Amino acid sequence: MHDISLAPGVSRVAPSQIRAIADTAFPMDGVLRLHFGESNMQTPQYLKDAAYQAMNEGYTFYTENAGLPSLREAIAAKYAELHQVEVDPAEEIVITASGVQALNVSIRCVIDPGDEAIVLTPNWPNGSAIVSLFGGYPKEIPLRWKGGRYEIDFASLEKALTPKTRLLVYASPSNPLGWVANSTEQQALLDFCRRNRLWLLADEVYERIYYAAAVAPSILRLCTRDDAVIVVQSFSKSYCMTGWRLGWLVARRDLVKKATQLNEFIVSHAPSMIQRAGETALKQGEEKVLSMVKSLHEKVNFCFGVLQSMKGVTIARPEGAFYLFPQIEGVDDSFSFALTLLRETKVAVAPGIAFGNGGEGALRICCAAEMSILQEAMERFGNFLVKR
Repeated sequence: MHDISLAPGVSRVAPSQIRAIADTAFPMDGVLRLHFGESNMQTPQYLKDAAYQAMNEGYTFYTENAGLPSLREAIAAKYAELHQVEVDPAEEIVITASGVQALNVSIRCVIDPGDEAIVLTPNWPNGSAIVSLFGGYPKEIPLRWKGGRYEIDFASLEKALTPKTRLLVYASPSNPLGWVANSTEQQALLDFCRRNRLWLLADEVYERIYYAAAVAPSILRLCTRDDAVIVVQSFSKSYCMTGWRLGWLVARRDLVKKATQLNEFIVSHAPSMIQRAGETALKQGEEKVLSMVKSLHEKVNFCFGVLQSMKGVTIARPEGAFYLFPQIEGVDDSFSFALTLLRETKVAVAPGIAFGNGGEGALRICCAAEMSILQEAMERFGNFLVKR
């Protein structure tokens, strides 16, 4: 039996180093868990009630592959409210079973085996991994540190281009950096992709967790509906629905049509009752979102202030999301560093190398835990650095 091998292509998909830290932490007692990218806030009760009500109303059957029309209409209405952008709910939106699945189906629509994708890093590793999963080759181009802020290195993007390049992937607000692409940077990315005939995929999952306004700027404000632009989104972060697995994508009509067809062969559609809960989140959740973001901002600012005062730590003030990504002087193996930190202090963080090119030497710290946990974690981390 063992003479029959797995598909050789899957060997190119590296295991998650975040998950490796998590697997070490799971059996340990008393761990301060700052490694996963989720808030420990419970899903609000009104959303649990909405899912229960939907089940009682009969939302337990198949839906359209593209998702419930009422949910797509609610998403389109939210884009009009937040971004003053008109999106056709029938032809430009697909509901997916998580933001991860939105990434999967989007990338599959534009990448064939042998194609290349440029990925701005450090970035959540799933983008690069999914390109590899479909036989493509990710080229990770790190954002450049300049003047206390990250910026796009367009010269390196130009050098990375080949005749096989089909796609450029970026995240704003960024996981793990907290960097947010401003309108000038977004326009430059859009112009770059138009000029070089590339698809542009924007991961905007953290758009509501933005500290300068109610919502981070979306690339949809700048592009036309005919541009080769894809926006991936999720209910996980803004509405504390990580375990519910509900997301969506917005794109050009031809991609949405094909993504809808592919949904049939991947997941058919997101669960019916969860789609209804998502609709409720969009229509009734604004006050909860704003309150949550205020709380997250306070936690991020607290951790930023503590880390900024530590010797040998270089850190950018995040503009969005709920992470900090401190560079630690003298660290050239962030996975081993994170593993040692976990074993000696029971503080679990994600190693920077997990986020691709430009991430080594750093750690990602999730600041969405209770303040008491963050205070204790910062104290343990500071003591650990002093004793190194």
